[in-house]
Amino acid sequence: MKLQEIAGTASHFDSAAALSPRRDFRPRAADDTIPAAKLVLDKLGAAVALVLFAPVMALIALLILATERGPVLYGHTRVGAGGRSFRCLKFRTMRTDSQETLDEILLTDPIAREEWRTSFKFDRDPRVTRLGDFLRRSSLDELPQIWNVLRGDMSLVGPRPITAKEAPMYGPHFAAYLSVRPGVTGLWQVSGRSDTTYDERVALDLAYVDSAGLWQDLGIICRTATAVLLRRGAV
Repeated sequence: MKLQEIAGTASHFDSAAALSPRRDFRPRAADDTIPAAKLVLDKLGAAVALVLFAPVMALIALLILATERGPVLYGHTRVGAGGRSFRCLKFRTMRTDSQETLDEILLTDPIAREEWRTSFKFDRDPRVTRLGDFLRRSSLDELPQIWNVLRGDMSLVGPRPITAKEAPMYGPHFAAYLSVRPGVTGLWQVSGRSDTTYDERVALDLAYVDSAGLWQDLGIICRTATAVLLRRGAV
């Protein structure tokens, strides 16, 4: 989807303005050295991660093939920097009939329908496999996003990769979201993840854009490792 099409979906809903740290939010003018340093961090970090986690990723792929029919990877269209769409990769954690199951749930269960409308997810998702539940709770399902970083679709650290349907939730600040690449991890990952409300996630994304810098990225990477090991706020 093009930037103009995404912008056309914007609404007057302005949760970000109410929750962001400063009501006069403006994306910070980055130092000229930060983009180059961030690019080096992304490429070098992703390359090292790919080598380190290759055996784990191979094992996960074999387990998915052994326990569930269907593809190993799942790619969902997300909005990238400048409004460019890309396929955000994850290990598949749902049954192959997940879309049909979702349609039935939204049609027959009003409580679940409201939960989906407000957060785009379920607290207890019946579509997730037993292996998929473990992968989500350990964040191992996101390892294929290393490839997204190497391709330049994502950064190691940034705001959450969102769908075009979520764009209106950012209100007039959506342009700020589009000014950076989405990240494998970010403030949302180290601030509760699924324990946060959607409005809080929007505010955290905008807070990251407002204060983005190399040292903050390094700090978030360190905090992410701790959060994953302790499984704090895991999906």
